[in-house]
Amino acid sequence: MRKELNNFALLILITSLMIGCSSSTASPTGDIAVQPPGTTTSTSTPTAASEPQSITDEAGLYWWNEDVFYEIFVRSYLDSDDDGDGDFIGLIDELDYLNDHDPDTSDDLGVRSLWLMPIFPSPSYHGYDVIDYYNVNPDYGTLDDFRRFIDEAHQRGIRVIIDMPLNHTSSQHPWFIESQKPDSAYRDWYIWSDTDPGMIGPWGQQVWHSGATGYYYGVFWGGMPDLNYRNPEVTEEMENIFRFWLEDVGVDGFRLDGARYVVEEVDELADSEANLQFFEDMRSFVKDINPDALLLGEVWTSNFAAATYLKREALDLVFDFDLASAFMSSAGSGRAESALNQLMFSLKLFPPGQFAPFLTNHDMNRVMSQLGGDVEKAKNAATMLLTSPGVPFVYYGEEIGMLGQKPDERIRTPMQWSPEEHAGFTTGVPWQSVNPDYPEKNVVLQSTDHDSLLYFYNSLVRIRNQSEALRFGDTYLIESQAPGVYSILRAYEDDLVLVVLNLGNEEVNDFGLNLLSGPLEGNYQVVSLIEDGQYAELISSDTGGFEDYQPLPTLPPYARLILQLK
Repeated sequence: MRKELNNFALLILITSLMIGCSSSTASPTGDIAVQPPGTTTSTSTPTAASEPQSITDEAGLYWWNEDVFYEIFVRSYLDSDDDGDGDFIGLIDELDYLNDHDPDTSDDLGVRSLWLMPIFPSPSYHGYDVIDYYNVNPDYGTLDDFRRFIDEAHQRGIRVIIDMPLNHTSSQHPWFIESQKPDSAYRDWYIWSDTDPGMIGPWGQQVWHSGATGYYYGVFWGGMPDLNYRNPEVTEEMENIFRFWLEDVGVDGFRLDGARYVVEEVDELADSEANLQFFEDMRSFVKDINPDALLLGEVWTSNFAAATYLKREALDLVFDFDLASAFMSSAGSGRAESALNQLMFSLKLFPPGQFAPFLTNHDMNRVMSQLGGDVEKAKNAATMLLTSPGVPFVYYGEEIGMLGQKPDERIRTPMQWSPEEHAGFTTGVPWQSVNPDYPEKNVVLQSTDHDSLLYFYNSLVRIRNQSEALRFGDTYLIESQAPGVYSILRAYEDDLVLVVLNLGNEEVNDFGLNLLSGPLEGNYQVVSLIEDGQYAELISSDTGGFEDYQPLPTLPPYARLILQLK
């Protein structure tokens, strides 16, 4: 292994020397590139959070702290031209479903920001291997169609970030095809070796792949060769790409795919110091273009490592994978310990509010598949997500309980809009067959059913949108002697929201809630934000918390209380 690492070190050294000694002063981009048209969760009992995690004026609030995000796979959302693939016009047609920008209506989902999976030309259905960073996938429409979509979204107050696979290109990208010539100016845009270094990757995978003129490094697979960001020409070109999408097209930021692996070092193929420095520099570049642009990183590892990207100001926001696992674990098991413990760690590790909780995404089995189709458990998971601190993300179709288990194509199936053929996604032949339960599980039917999962999601998002405490308030963890009770207090100035969930399928009688110290002062009337009911007055302690409080004598099975303290 040491020999393999030394080979890699030698390769990096040779690459850097070749860049430094190059006689060419002009970037080769114009010759070939398409140009722009202009954790393991603790099992210990959580302690009372006597010191809340605050968002202060000094720390700053950002637009994303106001929003709920919705992740969309364009190919599977809505097909407007009946060719079997979703497209940008289809997205425009369903923007009012996401947010109609009318506060007096209640039949839209209410999300304020969108994350689109890759929209670039690609030989793969998913788009994570790009062949042109300055254009859009023709299956989805034209660049003008996408610009129209951005305009329509912005008119409704919806921001849009796009997925940017910057770690690698497709092996069919013109840059890589040209780089296979040993004397090409593009040779050093990728990491080549004359011999196979033989080393394995960060998760034990093959990373050196045989090419026409040697071996190239690709951390994910041979069809995705890694770009060589030790070559300043590559970094400069990626900066041009970022500028194009921010200035010429008008996106609001980027989700950065595989952010751990962009710049490797000898002993660190993930999360290296050079990688952190790269993102510090790239973030500074992006902020000079648009200070409000969001850089969201996919740093799929423990929060201890992920938080470093925020502490170093290398990224604005990272996904909280540990908390996603904990929410799903607690929803499935009916025990609050996992979610409360992990939430406590997230609050300690991340800057206030600057982490992105979620339940699942395009790489994971869907919520309802993980929870055995149990709608009550899915509602509990949604409540934990949408009342949590941070910036919540919802994967398309989770709001109606779509099923999906790997392989990946089956967790990215077409959106189920109606009981019509192909679920109203297309009148053609869909790129992937629709889940067979679409006649009973779709947007049309759930929109008018007040007990449906969709109606519940709509209510939760609306409550969050109207509550400063839920969007960016301090978070206090509440203790209960009942293992199935999950409870937190969210507080922002006079806006106080108490969340109480019975995660189990049996009623709970003795569940007294305790907060050692907190922001409370005096006695409070308790009013439900989600359903009618009468709740006991809350009397605060001398330390601003409360002792043995029960809003109800008994918590019914799967009770979900979102209570405002007045």
